[in-house]
Amino acid sequence: MSIRVNLDVQMARQKMSLTELSERVGISMTNLSLLKTGKVKGIRFNTLDSICRELHCQPGDLLEFEGQLDSHSEQ
Repeated sequence: MSIRVNLDVQMARQKMSLTELSERVGISMTNLSLLKTGKVKGIRFNTLDSICRELHCQPGDLLEFEGQLDSHSEQ
């Protein structure tokens, strides 16, 4: 699985620092930093919801699939 986290891009678009996002969302700087660098195994939907709300974006703006998609055709 190769999911890229584009949190830094969305933060830059909103001109928001990690500290400010941490305070607004109620998530520790450490956990946000780990998410930003892609070093987490998962994210809770309520956390994703809070981040999207503060950054005025969609979940797909934060998470991007990298790799080849399997082409399965139904017959």
